[in-house]
Amino acid sequence: MKNTGSPVIPAAPAASGSSKKSLPRETELAPPDLQPQELKIEDAPARRMGFAIVGLGKLALEEIMPAFGECEHAKAVALVSGHPEKAARVAAAHQISEGSVYDYENFDRIADDPAIDIVYIVLPNSMHAEFTIRALKAGKHVLCEKPMAVSVEEGQAMARAGREAGKKLGIAYRLHYEPLNLKVMKWCQEGKFGRIRSFTSSNCQTVEAPNIRLSHALGGGPVGDTGIYSINAARYCIGEEPVSVTAVAHFPDDDPRFKEVPESVSFILTYPSGAIATCDTSFGTIEARRYQVLCDKGSIEMDPAFSYRGLKLKTKELLEEDESSDISEINLRQKNHFAAQMDGFCRAIIDDTEVVTPASMGIADLRIIAAIQESYETGKMVKIDS
Repeated sequence: MKNTGSPVIPAAPAASGSSKKSLPRETELAPPDLQPQELKIEDAPARRMGFAIVGLGKLALEEIMPAFGECEHAKAVALVSGHPEKAARVAAAHQISEGSVYDYENFDRIADDPAIDIVYIVLPNSMHAEFTIRALKAGKHVLCEKPMAVSVEEGQAMARAGREAGKKLGIAYRLHYEPLNLKVMKWCQEGKFGRIRSFTSSNCQTVEAPNIRLSHALGGGPVGDTGIYSINAARYCIGEEPVSVTAVAHFPDDDPRFKEVPESVSFILTYPSGAIATCDTSFGTIEARRYQVLCDKGSIEMDPAFSYRGLKLKTKELLEEDESSDISEINLRQKNHFAAQMDGFCRAIIDDTEVVTPASMGIADLRIIAAIQESYETGKMVKIDS
């Protein structure tokens, strides 16, 4: 049946003395050809970049692999695992060919796989440096989970390998792509609530054995695993590098889980401006994932701040003496953190721009982690090298 146009209705006459504007004589009820005028049609990207996921543990299987379904610029094209049966099942579930499944021994063959553009390292911390460097030498860009490595020296070697290969190396600080944390970064940079005086944060959870997080040899421990979120958040809120740290750690005698790594660590970071960050991290408490920024004209609170989903942001602003303090909850459309992160890394490669979370950020955090460990081992305040 031929479309004869949109139906029209006559405008109702305005009431006598009404302040409302008169409606037009004829009002269209539907747009021309039933197409909304504000409809945006985006062209598909010329090419989606292929990822090889190295390490098929809980994070890779429960968060990263499903996130590809929400990516615009990224797709999973290869897997690397030491468990062939598991890798085969994951490959089948994600339509990855059998020939694109590698193990740790034949890993260097990825150099001959043109479908792989980016290698995402999701291995135990102790393996980050080796496989990042091998991937870069194979001619691939690398996104590496945090902490970047287990020492500053390893991190520097990784960065050097990236420069020599002419490839991008990013560290997977996903919250730098998350809308609410991005809002906080902007506010702090602009000084929306005045000068920052204090930052406090807790990122704690319970970890049961067996778990790689409890192994010193594998680079485990709460500071590098959960405490690093507080360290990094303090940086993007305060906007400075800390100059010193004082830390204490607890190794309970009656809990065999903590023979090699601390159960809990608390640390105080001082900054050139006079701001202080007080943070704690633990593998032996109920979950807590929060931070608060106290300024001279207001405050910012994220709780939860570091979780994969369901983040909440509140602010409190100091008003005039005759007014109550204004407390606001900020609501923004949520994104899948891992999809946003992988797409963001792809965009840096496609556009040849700086990576949002570069190797230098990972190395800066490694310096702080090393200083925290030195402080709780010696019982002294430790200066942090820049």
